[in-house]
Amino acid sequence: MPVGRVFWTGCSVGLLILIVVGVANYLAHRNSSPHIHHQTFTIEVTPIQRLCQMHNIVTVNGQLPGPTLFVNNGDTLVVKIYNNGPYNATIHWHGIHQLRTGWADGPEYITQCPIQPGASYTYRFTIVDQEGTLWWHAHVSWLRATVHGAIVIYPKKGSSYPFPKPKDEATIVLGEWWNSNPMDVVYQAALIGAAPNISDAYTINGQPGDLYPCSSSDTFKLQVTFGETYLLRIVGAALNTELFFKIADHEFIVVAVDASYTKPYRTDVIMITPGQTADILLTANRAPGQYYMAARAYSSSLAAPYDNTTTTAILTYDSSTSTFQSEPLLPTLPLYNDTTAVTEFTTSLRSLASSEHPVEVPQTIDESIITTVGLGLRPCLPDETCQGPGGEKFIASMNNISFVFPTISILQAYYFAINGVFNPEFPSNPPIEFDYTGSENIPADLWNPESDTRVRVIIYDSNVQLVFQGTNIVSGENHPMHLHGFDFYVVGEGFGNYDPLLHPLNFNLDDPPKRNTVGVPANGWAAIRFKANNPGAWFLHCHLDVHLMWGLTTVFLVTNGPGLLTLEAPPPDLPVC
Repeated sequence: MPVGRVFWTGCSVGLLILIVVGVANYLAHRNSSPHIHHQTFTIEVTPIQRLCQMHNIVTVNGQLPGPTLFVNNGDTLVVKIYNNGPYNATIHWHGIHQLRTGWADGPEYITQCPIQPGASYTYRFTIVDQEGTLWWHAHVSWLRATVHGAIVIYPKKGSSYPFPKPKDEATIVLGEWWNSNPMDVVYQAALIGAAPNISDAYTINGQPGDLYPCSSSDTFKLQVTFGETYLLRIVGAALNTELFFKIADHEFIVVAVDASYTKPYRTDVIMITPGQTADILLTANRAPGQYYMAARAYSSSLAAPYDNTTTTAILTYDSSTSTFQSEPLLPTLPLYNDTTAVTEFTTSLRSLASSEHPVEVPQTIDESIITTVGLGLRPCLPDETCQGPGGEKFIASMNNISFVFPTISILQAYYFAINGVFNPEFPSNPPIEFDYTGSENIPADLWNPESDTRVRVIIYDSNVQLVFQGTNIVSGENHPMHLHGFDFYVVGEGFGNYDPLLHPLNFNLDDPPKRNTVGVPANGWAAIRFKANNPGAWFLHCHLDVHLMWGLTTVFLVTNGPGLLTLEAPPPDLPVC
């Protein structure tokens, strides 16, 4: 637990009291039977100073990041949301399976209508067979830029970590900051069809760090003792940027990703996409002093601009010796386009595959889907102003279908059999086979994809194989694809075009990493497998929010199973449209 060892400079006494009281209440029931946690989230506008300016941003409970939720595997969360902000809002519990409780998943117009300003909604769900680090965030437009926080799930009573217990823990939330209102940034970009303005800073636990103006006094600091080991829970909460993360002069051991345990993997750098989490064990074994933790962009696109700044926090050793190094050391991070470093990290991860945490990769396949993921351009209409490439508007698609959000939620339409809301025939293959990752002879029709609310119906308990094929239309790019409602196994990845006859011969079906968000390599492919044993409407989308807004998404509608394996009825306070 991050008690006593982690501190923020500039933190108010009131906030410190809230943290201490919250931790004390948590510790009181941590070792008891499954617990029902009642939480209140108030979405509100909060004045905050960053980069030498005062800003009015949307927060939860006045905090950036928002409150960390501490629970045990098997606990139930009841979170009452009061929307006192100026925008529609929802909260998504990223990575929580929501078994039979799909109404609590959160994405607007997928599982619910948004919570309108002045309204409220209560999310109710139980943590089932999950432990590790996940997070929560707004799922309306770009509201999650400042509306997000961590979820820490401890093992059940009587269980323990599959690694030696660390001395202490800390949560490290990597974020992205705009001096402008992010909701205005995305609105302006949508209006003119161009790429949105890049961010002005990255953040660690809400603070940009020493390398930005007017930021040093509030830099996040983590205090450690020589010889002790600490569990760092890293959350990728950036909006549109994948980030390298490194600690100066220190190696660490990755023990989990996306709340799934891995075989111990020693490294000195990770790449984390928006949506992903990583748990690492850090042993404080260097000379007493201060060392920067740092994060900066991995930018895989040759055409897209990116924020080329670096956020820092400080790892500081307890020491009273005269040899203490007071000036923090800065790590050497990989170059912004170091795809080799990314590939080495992602392909080195393996599931723990122990008796307590077994691997259950589907060995046979009932549903096989190959989908392209990439960008496109839509011609400008006569009454529009378009400032994308060639005077057109950016668009994005899966299998050449750009998703159009409905005006009521897809889950409601499905549950109540409301016709005309969605088309249930998302295709199993791309409409045209071509050199997906090449730059020549791309069929003209594929630059301007069809727009539709297209979903895929999947029969309960089906074994699904899904291959994401990146394209080089406009520009190839690493796409972090997130599936709600499930974890999946990443059985293979590579560069170039996926070969359905050759590549499956080398799939890892023994100990592949289990995730909820996978980075599809730029101009490459990734293959995942999962069992569709959770009824509901499950959003599948790129977690670069700029691509989500352009339509790089679809929905999997998983049918009810037998007996009690069915979706619960909607709650009485479900928001209306």
